[in-house]
Amino acid sequence: MNYKVLYVDPPWSFSNKKTGGSMKSGAAQKYDVMDVESMKQWDIPAICQDDCLLVMWYVGAMPKEAIELAEAWGFRVVNMNGFVWDKETKHGKDFFGMGSITRASTESALVAVRGRTGNIIQDRSVRSRIRAKVGEHSEKPQAFREAIEKLCGDVPRLEMFARKQTPGWDVFGNQVEGSIEIPIKRQLTLEVVA
Repeated sequence: MNYKVLYVDPPWSFSNKKTGGSMKSGAAQKYDVMDVESMKQWDIPAICQDDCLLVMWYVGAMPKEAIELAEAWGFRVVNMNGFVWDKETKHGKDFFGMGSITRASTESALVAVRGRTGNIIQDRSVRSRIRAKVGEHSEKPQAFREAIEKLCGDVPRLEMFARKQTPGWDVFGNQVEGSIEIPIKRQLTLEVVA
């Protein structure tokens, strides 16, 4: 299957050992993390249509890595804040999370494209900011999937690093059943002649 939309929440690997109030709060304590170079090895163009939208969550302290990953997958970044999650607590208050320099109360997803944007976007009334409650560690609200569906229409969609099946979406990841496989780029090996 070739996809028109990729919705990605990469398992970013942080260089710091502690990203929260306890040693049990970091991403690596909740799920397997990956370095950027490893994620670049997937042959993402092999599973994309010529015109394809990438919506990818990134860590505010790692914008350069997010851009490099999108470009390695064959996309050009068009908006670093294509979607912004204005986080709120279960009690409706502003979320007070970790962060680099300032405390994070929002999270952003970049939007990148390959091919022609006009062949991807179906509804230009979709807003970038969505206020929604936080859930489990790194869980993203359903409202963003719905916004992407409205933005692009009913097209083949893949959620990468998914944790659950969502109707109308194929999934990739080691935490969900029914995961598709993504090919690895062919590695060139050099033979040394003595």
